[in-house]
Amino acid sequence: MSNLLVGGVETFSAVDFPGKLAAVVFLQGCVWRCPFCYNTDLQPIGKPTDFLWEKFIEFLKRRRGRLDAVVFSGGEPLVHNDLAAAMKEVRELGFEIGLHTGGYRPQKLAEVLPLVDWVGFDIKAPFEAKRYSQVTQTDHLQEVLQSLDMLLASGKDFECRTTCDPRLLTSADLRTMAEELSARGVKKYFLQKYRPIPSDKQTSEDDCENILCDAGLLAYLQTHFAEFEIRR
Repeated sequence: MSNLLVGGVETFSAVDFPGKLAAVVFLQGCVWRCPFCYNTDLQPIGKPTDFLWEKFIEFLKRRRGRLDAVVFSGGEPLVHNDLAAAMKEVRELGFEIGLHTGGYRPQKLAEVLPLVDWVGFDIKAPFEAKRYSQVTQTDHLQEVLQSLDMLLASGKDFECRTTCDPRLLTSADLRTMAEELSARGVKKYFLQKYRPIPSDKQTSEDDCENILCDAGLLAYLQTHFAEFEIRR
């Protein structure tokens, strides 16, 4: 697994795979350039690291019966051509597989999806090319839509979630996004409160809360999704 470039590992998490105790592997490399990102150190690929995949596998062998799953996060895991091989190796140890992705590479998602038990799918902005490009500083909206359609057709357990950065989104945007997702058949949608990154000296706590306080938006979310909550 020498080509699977890992930026770090969280050896225990109860929040990265719903209902499971998991280890989280943070992979290097990300195509997204979201202004609210806390993991910008993972955006470049090929940074020196002392991580050894073989040692991680040995760690997992000792954690069988204590951990339920391994989550591949990032960065953007779909960057990695060796992702499927790594997932297979972990599955063979008896662990379930979680994936955090923004869906930029549907061909790779199609390859790994049979190995995955649950997906956390990041929705960045309303499904309009200019808006998606504004938030992500990329042009991958069509790939995102392909990946979302693939997830819906697969029958796999997944959730969609949006980081509610008030510098980029309004409550009206969130309503539009919810309507788009509901119309496509998404059943689980979660809003994640933005916590200002260190360089953001302008956004206040009130700004971060106010975008989440639209009564009409909350009523829509509660009635159109089987599972919904605001994650603070």
